[in-house]
Amino acid sequence: MELIVEQAEAISEATTESVDPRYADLDLLSTQQIVSAMNQAEMEVPRAIEAAIPQITAAIDAIAAGMNEGGRLFYVGAGTSGRLGVLDASECPPTFSSDPSQVVGIIAGGEEALRNAIEGAEDDYQAGYEAAKEFELRATDAVVGIAASGRTPYALGAVAAGREAGATTVGISNNSPAVLSDAVDFPIEVVVGPEVLSGSTRLKAGSAQKQVLNMISTATMVRLGKTYGNLMVDVSASNKKLQVRARNLVMRVTGCDKRAAEDALALADGSVKVASVAILREVSPATARELLEEHGGNMRAALGN
Repeated sequence: MELIVEQAEAISEATTESVDPRYADLDLLSTQQIVSAMNQAEMEVPRAIEAAIPQITAAIDAIAAGMNEGGRLFYVGAGTSGRLGVLDASECPPTFSSDPSQVVGIIAGGEEALRNAIEGAEDDYQAGYEAAKEFELRATDAVVGIAASGRTPYALGAVAAGREAGATTVGISNNSPAVLSDAVDFPIEVVVGPEVLSGSTRLKAGSAQKQVLNMISTATMVRLGKTYGNLMVDVSASNKKLQVRARNLVMRVTGCDKRAAEDALALADGSVKVASVAILREVSPATARELLEEHGGNMRAALGN
């Protein structure tokens, strides 16, 4: 308990908690001026991320290496940080046809915390530890703690469980130096400075976290062969819009017409990869599927180019 109180007091010194004098009269500004001020402040986010690209890159390479061996990716956080982690994880299956268990979001307070603030949940170090440990972590897994303050006990508990299991641990924070950085293998500090609305880290800090999470999941899936060039060939065609997207992808990859793409997808159970390999290699869908399996699902490798 003393550690939690100490951490809470220390947050007063965090840059995300400081007051930006540029916005001292925020409540006196017109609506347009408020919106313009927020937009101007957001322009600081990509610059802060650019400074952290080497750290982000190192983390992604380690995560991808583990996932290539069957590992999983866990995002853990509280409040906005936790919600962003759950969001990124939930978008992986429809985007990359990944198994829902491959990328998992864990939020302090559980599912209820996705819609309602669960007071005190972020302060429970042991709960974070147990929440991560429940997944029987392995050395090939990766645990990413997300905390704007860089000192949230729940996230610290989760990465501690990861390190105990030998998993890759990553910390995403918006302050420096961050306690979280000292607790992980790959610290990522994206220092965006004070918020337009002092202390509201769902603003610039949240934007930075979302962008970094986008980079982690997308670049990792590219490394795992989930794309062909910059095409989302592992898309899960689960609705009409995505079915049209799948058809268009096959047409773009192979140069075939609409009817040929639809026929190939029908024979390939809707798989863009299988349909495309079957057309370009002039083989049956079954053979195309075997070629993809031989090359770990990497379409470029299956095509031999």
